[in-house]
Amino acid sequence: MASPELFFATINAYQRTEALKAALEIALFTAIGPDGKTAAEIATACKASERGVRILSDYMTICGFLVKEGDTYRLTEDSAVFLDRNSPAYLGGTTQFLASSDLVDHFSRLAEAVRRGGTADDHGGTTTDEFDGWVKFARGMAPMMRPASLEIAELVDPAPERSLRILDIAAGHGLFGIAFAQRNPGVTVVAQDWGKVLDVAFENATAAGVADRYERLPGSAFDVSFGDGYDVVLLTNFLHHFDIPTCVGLLKKVRAALAPGGRVATLEFVPNEDRVTPMTSAAFSLVMLASTPSGDAYTFNELSAMFSEAGFSRSELFQLNRSPAQAVISYV
Repeated sequence: MASPELFFATINAYQRTEALKAALEIALFTAIGPDGKTAAEIATACKASERGVRILSDYMTICGFLVKEGDTYRLTEDSAVFLDRNSPAYLGGTTQFLASSDLVDHFSRLAEAVRRGGTADDHGGTTTDEFDGWVKFARGMAPMMRPASLEIAELVDPAPERSLRILDIAAGHGLFGIAFAQRNPGVTVVAQDWGKVLDVAFENATAAGVADRYERLPGSAFDVSFGDGYDVVLLTNFLHHFDIPTCVGLLKKVRAALAPGGRVATLEFVPNEDRVTPMTSAAFSLVMLASTPSGDAYTFNELSAMFSEAGFSRSELFQLNRSPAQAVISYV
């Protein structure tokens, strides 16, 4: 029997987003903590009205972020790990980027983007030079990227015994290069990105104790000189912003920067050939439609073909265990 339930759930989905943002803003999950609390107790901790907290907590329960037992609200396992500010894996800061107007506003003109085949922003969306949103990305997204950064470092440098010179393109928060440097004292990193973004990456490198092996290369990845002799090039969350010819051109530049036996580690949302699975990777193409002139979520066959055209011998696909994204390792 036909049902309008999916329509209503989707058209009202913005309410889930705003409710979660509100819960994070008042530190609802942190107030509940490991022992659970009533609405009155949460309200006191959050300095909010009991009525408001009850309604918001009930809604968070409906959404699956809380469990309600009588009058007591408890965290789910996921909420305890990712939404309690006392957790080292807290993800609330990602709203600085994921829920910012820099990104969300592009979706208000999505129909126009569909007509154009790319963002309705005449300035290039997120590919605009010195796009301010990348500073928010660097500051807010680090906790979400940390597990993938550690896994890629383990994948590429499983026995960290030899020195490596690494180029981290569009480094952002810098965690991917930093993960290699922390794992291997013989690693030196050259981080490339816009200058304001690299300031954040260098803060993170300093906090990680690897600043003395961390060099900044400010500017556009398409314009600056990379130099050469790199053992590893990191291309994380970058290629999807551009069309295939642009990616191939950049990869040729990357190929020229690699030493013999060098490798490229690429992190991407890689959909299957059907382009509708797996859900998170496949759905990412809509983000690129809304926010870039010609970006996309590329299949492994497309990525492999790009690297091949740029002069790489082969590429391998890896599903990460600690991230919904996929890694592609390409060899000279």
